[in-house]
Amino acid sequence: MKTQNDLIEKFFYDDEIVKKFLLATMIWGGAAFLFGLLAALQLVYWPLNANLEWITFGRLRPLHTNAAIFAFAGNAIFAGIYHSSQRLMKTRMASDVLSKIHFWGWQLIILSAAITLPLGYSQSKEYAELEWPIDIAIAVVWVIFAANFFLTIKKRREKHMYVAIWFYIATIITVATLHIVNSIEIPVGMLQSYPVYAGIQDALVQWWYGHNAVAFFLTTPFLGLMYYYVPKAANRPIYSYRLSIIHFWSLVFIYIWAGPHHLLYTSLPAWAQTLGMIFSIMLFAPSWGGMINGLLTLKGSWHLLRTEPLIKFFVAALTFYGMATFEGPLLSIKSVSALGHYTDWIVGHVHSGALGWNGFLTFGMIYYLVPRLWNTELYSKKLLENHFWIGLTGILFYYISLVVAGITQGMMWLAVDGEGNLMYPDFIETVVRIVPLYWVRALGGALFIIGFLLMCYNIYKTIKLAPKNVPQVPVSVKRLGFDEVTDHPHRKLEGKGFVFSVLAFLAIVVGSVIEIYPTLSLHKYVSPDKIVAPYTPLELAGRDIYVKEGCYTCHSQQIRPIAAEVLRYGPASTIEESMWDRPHQWGSKRTGPDLSRVGLKYPNLWHFNHMMDPRSVIPQSIMPNYPWLADKDTDFLVLRRKLSVMKQLGVPYEQDVIANADIHAQKQALEVAADLEANGAPKGLSKKQIVALIAYLQALGQKGQTE
Repeated sequence: MKTQNDLIEKFFYDDEIVKKFLLATMIWGGAAFLFGLLAALQLVYWPLNANLEWITFGRLRPLHTNAAIFAFAGNAIFAGIYHSSQRLMKTRMASDVLSKIHFWGWQLIILSAAITLPLGYSQSKEYAELEWPIDIAIAVVWVIFAANFFLTIKKRREKHMYVAIWFYIATIITVATLHIVNSIEIPVGMLQSYPVYAGIQDALVQWWYGHNAVAFFLTTPFLGLMYYYVPKAANRPIYSYRLSIIHFWSLVFIYIWAGPHHLLYTSLPAWAQTLGMIFSIMLFAPSWGGMINGLLTLKGSWHLLRTEPLIKFFVAALTFYGMATFEGPLLSIKSVSALGHYTDWIVGHVHSGALGWNGFLTFGMIYYLVPRLWNTELYSKKLLENHFWIGLTGILFYYISLVVAGITQGMMWLAVDGEGNLMYPDFIETVVRIVPLYWVRALGGALFIIGFLLMCYNIYKTIKLAPKNVPQVPVSVKRLGFDEVTDHPHRKLEGKGFVFSVLAFLAIVVGSVIEIYPTLSLHKYVSPDKIVAPYTPLELAGRDIYVKEGCYTCHSQQIRPIAAEVLRYGPASTIEESMWDRPHQWGSKRTGPDLSRVGLKYPNLWHFNHMMDPRSVIPQSIMPNYPWLADKDTDFLVLRRKLSVMKQLGVPYEQDVIANADIHAQKQALEVAADLEANGAPKGLSKKQIVALIAYLQALGQKGQTE
């Protein structure tokens, strides 16, 4: 007697959506790489900022990172998930309409980012710079994607979910959780908002998000793609099923705890720093479990490196994944972090993962998919080979130069002579020393792009020469696994999509709650006698300009309790100093010096000249000019609403200050402008943004207990 499981069903895969995401990956990837190259060149030749606010480094850098993460990697993830999920679950996606809304919605979000970030609409939260309307759009589109994916799981014809599906589930659930929690903010305008978190809260939530955006947007989905495409390309099963289980659950559980390693030696409570460091070190084991499982899948098939050159991309990608996941735990050790944090070593570390792991895995996937989707052969394997070697050379140039630059920076910053004095007291000395290495970095980036362009040409010719109007052949499948009886617990779990998803959610939420919840009670960590005064209305206006210009990309506002830093900048930062800061500006990279104590260190005119032409006060400076700050007016009227929102969030503003915020700001602005004019600056600057920014800079370090 035949059962439903014996029936042969026919259907068509939706490969059109895969093609769309694949082409979008290449288009946005090209944009992301070019933005990155321009930003790299700006660091070695500042005139390339061109005195244009839209492409100044502070705005270009978030545009580059958002394009690389969400446009290039994001579209690659979706292409791979839509392609592999249909085949692994033996069904078409649940809804073509949802697939199309997902595709076009995601492209509109990317376009919105490409417009708003150069215009300066930014929250200055790394990898989460986009403003609140776009944040809402991201949440909506992601939910649409999730609904389509989980409905596809429900209608699948293959009961057991393959390991790639596990990683997709963890990705979808965790990214939604990260984005929603990190993006809770209150709007103060159509394209500006303040986060509900402040100071250490904001820093911890931000790096819980930032670290796990890397984990669950750039790692777990790519591991899922690796588990599907490496065995497919090698025509071999994955090396170890048992290792897959251990690798998956340990990775998703441990990864979520590791965010605080970005905040070692900061004002974050010590217990949170220690927790982050311990889990970061533990993360090494499951990470390498995935790398080993992928590489050993090729055991006995290494000859494919000669006959199927696209395998080279997968092998190199896994190797870079292994390197990055060894270096990450290493950098999370406090003593190593003291040297490496804030330096270009971190930039090199991140790019070895982004270019090597994400980039090369994506390129391998594209080379695998395009001939199959377009029913043809790849135009040129020789071009593919050339792409691989040129791209690999570029990554090595990039990585090695920045690791050397970073270690050089760290050692120069920390160097103290026998009498307890800094050996390199002028910060600019440490900048000038590494500029030649920045040139090598730019060369590496250019080589990577040349390789990418070879791939674009190869893919273009492949598609152009592909046969046209080939009728699509339906897929014939039987329902599998639904009548299987097994005693293996995990095998049972793989057949239960809902239970599996709930367990994955619990695995990531436990660490998140334990890590974040205690620090939401800020009063436990603040000394009542050290509570600082909030920013004046003009200082707040200046702070918003500082945020808008992306100054956090080059300057930190967090002095670590390390002898050399205290000698260079002053007393270590305290929790109280940033307790009203929304968002925090602790930073993660020092291309320029820390600014926590810059207030009143220089006269107002110094700041004016420094912003108009940094070379006039520091001849070797690589900082761009900001001439538009002396032309654009400060919006004083909006300050009442801004202070009102801050009051709503708990900042102790008096009602009179809120009601007359514009008047208070203009009065202070007149005082600053008068001082500037008396010392030789142009007349009539009181309404200009430069005055508000100077007021903010002069307030830094003046409100806390810094003695």
